[in-house]
Amino acid sequence: MTALPPAPHTAPRRVPPALFAGVAAVGLAVSAWDVHDRTTWLLETVWVLIGLPLVVLVWRRFPLTGLLCGLLAAHALVLVVGGHYTYAQVPVGDWARDAFGLSRNPYDRFGHLMQGFVPAVLVRELLSRTSPLRGSGWLAPLSVCACLAFSASFELLEWAAAEIGGHSADAFLATQGDVWDTQWDMFCALIGAVLSLLLLSRTHDRQLVALEARTAAKYSSTVS
Repeated sequence: MTALPPAPHTAPRRVPPALFAGVAAVGLAVSAWDVHDRTTWLLETVWVLIGLPLVVLVWRRFPLTGLLCGLLAAHALVLVVGGHYTYAQVPVGDWARDAFGLSRNPYDRFGHLMQGFVPAVLVRELLSRTSPLRGSGWLAPLSVCACLAFSASFELLEWAAAEIGGHSADAFLATQGDVWDTQWDMFCALIGAVLSLLLLSRTHDRQLVALEARTAAKYSSTVS
């Protein structure tokens, strides 16, 4: 009996980046409908309003890995849901509070976990592609530090909103009576960043190599 030839290796199909952008854009548009508080929605979704057009504008010169695109889209959905309901009143958070006997709606904690989880890959990709840090032992620590710096900056923004808006900024702060809310937010961002790098670094490295190969092939075909 003649042995069958081995099946040719085929690379896994990539999800089109435009799909991730479309998901984020649709989520943003839906979240703007009948919002709980318009100012809170704007403050919570401003990162999507700025980030989505920015990614589209620079895509030709600086495309992103599929992993990062997917994470950014997921983070955008977390932000727009929090903006629509306000973080302290997201229904799934109310369900988790009641189901697990928690003292508060935990969606805000989840949002700050994502505030470290997703930017860690973003910073890692930027540093890997634009600096000599790729493969260096400093790449992970500096990525985590950048996430903590962003988290601290966001807490300062919340403090400024509280000073300017007074009680009207309570929905944006989402402290829910916790005097240690600021510290918890930064701790959640730290945990998210560390988990992200531990879980995704190898996958991210493979995608960076594949992205470089596609970019080089596209450049070669353009030159020739």
